[in-house]
Amino acid sequence: MHLGSVKITAIPRIPDVREGDNLGMIIGTALDEAGLKLKEGDILCIAHKVVSKAEGNIVFLSDVKPSKEAIKLGKKLNKDIRKVEVILRESEKVIRSFKRPEQIEGTMICQHKLGFICANSGVDQSNIKETDAVITIPENPDMSANKLRLFLSEKFNVKKLGVIITDTFGRPWRIGQVNVAIGLSGVSPTKRLQGNVDAWGRDLLVTEPAFCDEVSAASGLLMDKSGKTPVILFNGLDWEFEISNVENILRKESEDMFR
Repeated sequence: MHLGSVKITAIPRIPDVREGDNLGMIIGTALDEAGLKLKEGDILCIAHKVVSKAEGNIVFLSDVKPSKEAIKLGKKLNKDIRKVEVILRESEKVIRSFKRPEQIEGTMICQHKLGFICANSGVDQSNIKETDAVITIPENPDMSANKLRLFLSEKFNVKKLGVIITDTFGRPWRIGQVNVAIGLSGVSPTKRLQGNVDAWGRDLLVTEPAFCDEVSAASGLLMDKSGKTPVILFNGLDWEFEISNVENILRKESEDMFR
């Protein structure tokens, strides 16, 4: 295995993104202005919100008509019933919903229609300038990642480039949130180490690091919520190019021990 160092860089001066913007061009221009060139083996982590903004995934709550289920849940959770309706539309199902006494607004743990298990099905109101609106996960994050990879690969004349689109999720049994991958292009979801040996020569039977999530989590160190740094560049990672999609990191429901 290659041993060395990894460099992580927040790409500066990413402007506010609007619907219809060419996000690949925006990122390429920001790299140029920062004097940065993409190289073979680089990986870019991109916060989904700039992708969602470019693709028009902003929902104005004034346009939302809540269903009976949304009204019932909204009252139970002290949550805007219009936002609850958007969450339900984004969800395959609601797994848990609860409101602790100290909470102002309750939480909905949902299975997103793309398969992710997360709070509020990824529906959020932070880091958008629109008032009385919410932002949703891109319709096809893998496709979005692939379009960005192809554009930037051509611009910088690199073949081995990875793109990961991230969102911030909580974890079962642990406090706090970390960035995880919700869209992939070129990057393997995991590193399959089964069949190798450890440092003491013992066979690795089940070891399979979640590579895309490890990189995504590291991007959160520089992806400041208030700092407008939605694009993070990684140099020096040891990885193999792969035609990939994020579905391959989702555990089968039959193997889920938390529900």
